[in-house]
Amino acid sequence: MPATATLVDDFDDGTVNGELWPGNYGVYSEVGGRARIQCDPDYGAYVSASAYTLAGSSVSVRIYPPAAGGATTSAYAQLLLPHSVDGTNVSAKVDRVTGKLRLASNVDYFDGSAVEATYDPVAHAYVRISEASGTLTWSTSPDGSTWTTRRTAATPAWVTASTTISVQLETRRNNGTVDYAEFDDLNTVPVVTPPAGNTRQAAFFALF
Repeated sequence: MPATATLVDDFDDGTVNGELWPGNYGVYSEVGGRARIQCDPDYGAYVSASAYTLAGSSVSVRIYPPAAGGATTSAYAQLLLPHSVDGTNVSAKVDRVTGKLRLASNVDYFDGSAVEATYDPVAHAYVRISEASGTLTWSTSPDGSTWTTRRTAATPAWVTASTTISVQLETRRNNGTVDYAEFDDLNTVPVVTPPAGNTRQAAFFALF
């Protein structure tokens, strides 16, 4: 089975790739180089095939969460890696109502050891979930290149078993103003473009 790190999409072509994302639901599109998903009470997500393994691999993505928009309980965007058993998953969730980044390994929709941090849109711009040698690691990055570890935990047995998982980019709000969440640079480092007219910087970037 392919590793989760082999699922790559920069969302730059303006067309949802149905081969990479066959299970999408809700209202979704690609706009301005990002995956866009309507954030409303009915849930919405980009969903890959259930064909991947996280064992010895990783998933990273840039998250642009929705606005709180009057929601009373939650208005979130998350990277979700679910098991076939409902409520069993690993996730990195940004909730604009609570103002928290929550890093969880859920069983029956709950993780009593979940780690939460006050959401920082710069420091937590990118999230990554990785697995190696029996350890799950949640990390964040401001640029998709330099990562800071935020949590580690023992790898659940289901992650390294033969069952396959999907990669899901999900959003939902319980109420309030319908808007959207966006995601970018799935398993890819963003391309840095030098400022227009800066020939010295352009020459520097051309070397790489």
